[in-house]
Amino acid sequence: MALVLVSCSSTYRMDGIRRGMVTMGLSVPQDMQPERDTVESIKVDSIKGTMSDGPIIMNAIRDTDTGEMVATDVISASKVTARFRNVAERLGYVSIEFDISVPPGMSDSNWKLKIFPVMMIASDTTVLDPLFITGKNYRARQMRGYQRYRNFIASIISDTTDFIRVAQLEIFLKRNFPQTYKMKTDSSFVSEPQAMDLFGVTQEEALRHYTRQLMVRLNESRKARKSRMYAKYVRDPIVKEGIRLDTVLVSDQGEFTYRYVHTFRSRPRLKKVVVTLNGELYENGEKRFDLPFDEPLTYYISSLSSLADKTPKYRIIVLERMVRDNTKVLVDFQQGKAVLDTAIGDNASELRRLRKCIDDVASRNEFDLDSLVIIASCSPEGPYKTNSRLSAARSETMRKYISDYVPDEWKDRMVTAELPENWPQLKKLVASDTLIEVSVKEKIHDLMDKTRDYDLLEKKISTLSTYRYLREKIYPKLRSVSFDFHLHRVGMVKDTVHTSELDTVYMSGLRALEDLDYKEAVRILRPYADYNAALALMAADYNHTALELLNKMKDDNAKVCYLKAVLLARSRQMQEAMKYLELSIAYDQSMEYRANLDPELDELIKQRNTF
Repeated sequence: MALVLVSCSSTYRMDGIRRGMVTMGLSVPQDMQPERDTVESIKVDSIKGTMSDGPIIMNAIRDTDTGEMVATDVISASKVTARFRNVAERLGYVSIEFDISVPPGMSDSNWKLKIFPVMMIASDTTVLDPLFITGKNYRARQMRGYQRYRNFIASIISDTTDFIRVAQLEIFLKRNFPQTYKMKTDSSFVSEPQAMDLFGVTQEEALRHYTRQLMVRLNESRKARKSRMYAKYVRDPIVKEGIRLDTVLVSDQGEFTYRYVHTFRSRPRLKKVVVTLNGELYENGEKRFDLPFDEPLTYYISSLSSLADKTPKYRIIVLERMVRDNTKVLVDFQQGKAVLDTAIGDNASELRRLRKCIDDVASRNEFDLDSLVIIASCSPEGPYKTNSRLSAARSETMRKYISDYVPDEWKDRMVTAELPENWPQLKKLVASDTLIEVSVKEKIHDLMDKTRDYDLLEKKISTLSTYRYLREKIYPKLRSVSFDFHLHRVGMVKDTVHTSELDTVYMSGLRALEDLDYKEAVRILRPYADYNAALALMAADYNHTALELLNKMKDDNAKVCYLKAVLLARSRQMQEAMKYLELSIAYDQSMEYRANLDPELDELIKQRNTF
């Protein structure tokens, strides 16, 4: 009879939960600062009392001043709960907190509640780690199920010798296979003998004969039923991973409350996050129904990136009418000759690079060619006069070569020049070479500075210990041909024009700021030392540096003053912070609304409203 009463009570309570008479609770933590009284942020969560649906009879007394009857009853259990909360994005992350409460009417020793917080951002839905609230009897039933399954597993025989009638098999082997019987205590591996006894019975057949085949079949059947028996005994497995909490309620007295904190990576232009609950009620390992819940929480996200100044930034460009471009190719000629041989050294690849350079310059329609100067240079070996003639001949060879690859209008604009011995380049190559000793470098430089006769200079250098290295490694780099393109801008009359173009680097930093990539935004914007640079530093939590930068700006801008207020509030300089907050609102009234959305200014707003 007692069992029937308990069952009826449980069924009645389930019916009340199913019809929404008892629901899960979701609320902003009460120890957090309350929302400011705005129409958007306060609503009545629930008003529930002990009143019936019939006529309401209330106690009343007569007011001595007005003579009117005034009600004195207070509706119990009424509750006003904020369903909205403002939270700030910091360092690209947002942290939301909420309390999940389960009333006593939802607790039962024979039940298990699975509660799934759900976070919704626009069209994206994310199920957060669930909470499990398990009754004492329910958990005991789970443990009994695990024990029954363990007992079943223990009944599966793993030692195959348990299936054999060992004593009878030994007698048979002793009589018919004495050599095998002698190996009874030998644990070494022996291949299976195929010998037969006098009656034509093999050892394998004997083993099969003395094996309890029924027990083997029953054991194999148990192995095949492991998964099915697990599902039978363990109807609701105990989850150990991927859950936020699994607690066992010893009794169903009192309300259960859990403080849930979830931190997630923010996203650009995130404005609002909605949190709701899904839940399931289980009894005897089976799901009975979904728990009703229809009162979500809404979190409004304030991000410093929304304060960015999105005004396009331009940079001044100085355009010169005359433009010079040049390239250098390393062309090998046979010693003392000016004949171009594409099969020598890297001539083929160098000439390909030269042709590509000519094509690139010719394709730039904004420029027109004034002249193309071709200068061939030689290394210092040999007399200077000989190198001068050789240099001129090689320049002419290169002019004739590229004539086939330039536009027709360029052909009469190409001129040649010679650089017999490229001593300035030699000086640079020696200075940058890491294999030449410092003392030798100084000796070569000294000779170059003091000797004006180039033939004598080359003779003196040839006496140095590193001369062979110079001839084999350094001198070949001096045998080059340079091409100097002298261009002018088409249609441009003035020698210099100042113009402006969009600063793409700055705008990429602004995009990084809006995309909450604060590290990248700081890297790009910091050299500009402007408002957006300070905002990026502040968003990345470089508060001291950001405040130093803002202090260099005039206090005549609402956003500048607002950022100072936030930074000063972070460092607990509340009086100064209030000063800049008032200035910000004075410059732009909309900043008052913005301040109401920023939790970092809660204390200042509270003081301001009080005064």
